[in-house]
Amino acid sequence: MNSANTKTKITKKDLFKANWRWLWSSQICWNYERMMSTGYLYTMLPTLKKLYPDDDDLIEMMKTHNQFFNTNAYVGGFIVGMDMAIEEKEGTKAKDTVAGLKTGLMGPFAGVGDTIVGVILPTIFGSIGAYMGLKGNPIGAIIWLLVNFAVLFLRFTLLPLGYAQGEKLIYAAGDKLNRITDAAILLGVTVVGALIPTVVSAKVPLVFQSGKVTLKAQSVLNQIMPSLVPVLLVALCYWLLGKKKMNSTRLIVCVLIGGIILGGFGILSK
Repeated sequence: MNSANTKTKITKKDLFKANWRWLWSSQICWNYERMMSTGYLYTMLPTLKKLYPDDDDLIEMMKTHNQFFNTNAYVGGFIVGMDMAIEEKEGTKAKDTVAGLKTGLMGPFAGVGDTIVGVILPTIFGSIGAYMGLKGNPIGAIIWLLVNFAVLFLRFTLLPLGYAQGEKLIYAAGDKLNRITDAAILLGVTVVGALIPTVVSAKVPLVFQSGKVTLKAQSVLNQIMPSLVPVLLVALCYWLLGKKKMNSTRLIVCVLIGGIILGGFGILSK
């Protein structure tokens, strides 16, 4: 496996180009299978072409960046910047590191971005602007516009900031890339694992009764391990995705059909 061309350096122009692409295209072709993967790949594409003159390396990294990715678009540029810095230094050797960082950071960054940019700022300044507008004061509309311009400006600074932090991470780590990779993968797996009980909802409503004794299947399963059914279902889905003729679309259809059948027999419910 080859690394990137060590003589190739990312310039301010490259950062601006990536920033501009992320600003306008971070959610192009947004879909429920891979979320923002297309926008991420489109943002990284000029950088990838510059760092990987070898077609095989380029294709490999393009496939890597076309995997599932979803975060808040306003703050996601920080992750892109870190990615660019790491790949500039380590090339394809950093493939697992980059994948782990993207997986591990996209959730926390989404939480911060959605809370601050998606909820707090619009609620506070939107309410102030709307109230002033109802009173016939045009300053309310001006405040709302100024806040949005400020958010846009701050958004444009995050990708270079992420690149700078990524450079610090690489130079501080030196030859400890394997440790960073293991830590990033562990972080990503932990985040994905934590999502299972919060996102996947499945219960076994079966009730067994003998005389005056009533035994609920879900209560027994909870005593064995909370959220055991969702974990088993996710494990089954991952196992099925490993089969040659299985893809995500077929898996979704199988899950829907299986849920309808099991729900009809009263074996499984939300």
